[in-house]
Amino acid sequence: MRTMHFIAAATVWVLGASASAAPAHGDAAHHGAHAPALKKVQKAWGIAGDARAVVRTIRIRMTDDMRFTPDRIEVREGETLRLRAENKGQVQHEIVIGTAHGLEQHAEMMQKNAAMEHGEPHMAHVSAGHKGDIVWTFNRPGSFAFACLVPGHAQAGMIGSITVLPRKR
Repeated sequence: MRTMHFIAAATVWVLGASASAAPAHGDAAHHGAHAPALKKVQKAWGIAGDARAVVRTIRIRMTDDMRFTPDRIEVREGETLRLRAENKGQVQHEIVIGTAHGLEQHAEMMQKNAAMEHGEPHMAHVSAGHKGDIVWTFNRPGSFAFACLVPGHAQAGMIGSITVLPRKR
């Protein structure tokens, strides 16, 4: 009888622990699922935005011809946008925003370690046929970039540009 109680209690504990566990970092970050809230860190190109502050959504198609459509985005300093990445291809793609130099460095790291797990609010990893969102506040004017850093994709032309115009006075 005691053994039965122990087994029942252990089963409840295991089921409860697995049900309350957060999704794996790689699963949430690499498949377009909603990841746990990440710490907002100011970057040269802006900061993670609040979904309630989104002023517009820009749909960005990702295809297996290694292109983004559109591949040029213009925003106004202070705007919070939802970049909705729609993977219309048959393979995984991602969109990562940053500086051109930073994206080049990240692409080199990805070439050396394609299985590297990462997830930041300025990136969305999207499986074939799915969508992923980046909510971002562009609070610094300048020229920035976005790319698919899956090994070989950016090198094949899967890159784009973001121009953040100064705030209207």
